Amino acid sequence: MALVSEFLGQLSLGHGGDLVTALKGALSGSLENVILGLMKSTTQFDAFELRASMKGLGTDEESLIEMVCSRSNEELVEIKRVYKDLFKKDLEKDVAGDTSGDFAKLLLALVQARREEPSNVVDYEKIDNDARALYEAGVKRKGTDVGTWIAIFSERSVPHLRKVFERYKSYSPYDMKESIRKEVKGDLEKSFLTLVECFENKQLYFANKLNEAMKGKSAKEKILTRIIVSRCEVDLMKIRSEFKRQFGRSLFQTIAEQTKGDYQRALLNLCGGDD
Repeated sequence: MALVSEFLGQLSLGHGGDLVTALKGALSGSLENVILGLMKSTTQFDAFELRASMKGLGTDEESLIEMVCSRSNEELVEIKRVYKDLFKKDLEKDVAGDTSGDFAKLLLALVQARREEPSNVVDYEKIDNDARALYEAGVKRKGTDVGTWIAIFSERSVPHLRKVFERYKSYSPYDMKESIRKEVKGDLEKSFLTLVECFENKQLYFANKLNEAMKGKSAKEKILTRIIVSRCEVDLMKIRSEFKRQFGRSLFQTIAEQTKGDYQRALLNLCGGDD
């Protein structure tokens, strides 16, 4: 990553030897995770994070949901390729092996990256049909036809879905997020809510996640590291603006208050300035 070279110079690592080995020897904990994360491309970092969320005992559902539900079609196609290169495994098979039920079906539908490309033509009939189908598969009936929800959420383009959620309000007494909370629970609920939030404003979704990670006495450094490293060359400037708009203080300030030492300096450097 371009940002790495700018910033490794600020750490006293000594000279000679393999850089990654030298870094591992010189660093530990969250700082090590940031620096080693920056040694990878954004796609490699995503692939490693996905693997880590499913490796060993238990699954880190929160990471899995964030990574799969917030990535675009193009990003997921690339992540699958890199995942296969790095680990000699199929991402889809690993997701299927680590999750179950409708939660697994939704994640697999997303990982298959079958989402339609945005069109210049607005298909009002299709918008209306999808909005009505979401209502009839959920709030209108007893029980939820999750399959219909999964198909629409995983196959339609993002601009189309934004219009569908707007149209949905003319059928349902609840908006899409309220309907999700009423109809499904657990990891499935979290996944659908993440999708809606990312479709509506992905940078605001990440700003909210960063705020949550820095509430309370100590920062959730794993989440903080994952978001800052994975977004620093994608859309971190826009996330910064959303953070300031939403919370009335800058991301830079908040990181400065909630972290310390070299880890703090690394994150502030990536953050790229105060707002």
